[in-house]
Amino acid sequence: MSDLSAVLEDGIRIVRQWIGESRRLVVLTGAGISTDSGIPDFRGPQGVWTRNPEAEKMATIQHYVADPEVRKRAWKSRMETFPRRAEPNVGHHSLVELERRGKLQLLITQNVDGLHHDAGNSSDRIVEIHGTMREVSCLACGDRHPMQYAIDRVNAGEEDPACEKCGGILKSATISFGQGLVAADLGRAEAAANDCDLMFAIGTTLGVYPIAAVVPIAKECGARVVILNAEPTEMDSIADVVLRGSIAEVLPQVVAEPA
Repeated sequence: MSDLSAVLEDGIRIVRQWIGESRRLVVLTGAGISTDSGIPDFRGPQGVWTRNPEAEKMATIQHYVADPEVRKRAWKSRMETFPRRAEPNVGHHSLVELERRGKLQLLITQNVDGLHHDAGNSSDRIVEIHGTMREVSCLACGDRHPMQYAIDRVNAGEEDPACEKCGGILKSATISFGQGLVAADLGRAEAAANDCDLMFAIGTTLGVYPIAAVVPIAKECGARVVILNAEPTEMDSIADVVLRGSIAEVLPQVVAEPA
C-alpha cells in the first residue's frame, strides 16, 4: 500500500479488521463499482446523462410511455450496447470473496448490469433494487423474456416492439424514474439494514432514494458504516470510515484477510 496516503492506509486496516469481526455484513453498490468494467456512470464528469441530457428521457417512465420516438431511441441504444457484454472486475470479485468467507449477508446493488451474478455471488444473496437490463418486461401484463428476445425483433425491423401476449409496451426490466421499486426487494433490503453490524457502501453517491436510506437505517440500528467512493457522497458525515480512492485498487486490499 506504499502508493496510498497514510490516512487511506489506516482506513483500510480498520475496515479490514471490522470485516473480520462482522457477522452480518451488508454491501450496497452503485455505478462506481462497474466503471472499471467499461460501464460509464450516469452523473459523474463523464457520465451518460452528463454528456447527453436527452438520454435521461429514455430512463423516465412518463417520457417512455408517452412518446414512441423516445422508445425507438431507447431500443436503438439497447441494440447498439447490449451485445457488448462487460466483464466483472476485481471489485466485483472482491465481493465474491466476502461471500466465500461467510461474511456477506446481503448484496444490494443499484446497478442493472448483472455483473455481480457473473462474478459469482449467489443469486439469493443479491437484491437488484433497480432491476436488470438483461430482461425485458411488458408494462401492461408483466410478461418477461431475456433481453435478446426483444433485440432480435428490433434487428428484424421492429423499431418499437410490442408485447406479443397483450400488445402492451415493452421495456427493459429496470426501474425507471417515476416507477416504484419492487416492494419485496425494498423490504428485504431494509430488513437487512436493520439487522446488520456493518454497512459497506461502495461506488455510490448515496443520493438516490429510497434505497440510499439503508445507510442511515443501519447507522441508527447500531451498525458501523463504511463508504468507499472516488468522490464525496451525501452521507460521508455519518460514516465511521470514509475510503476515498479507486475501488479496483482499494477494495481488494480491504477484503484481504488479515495476515
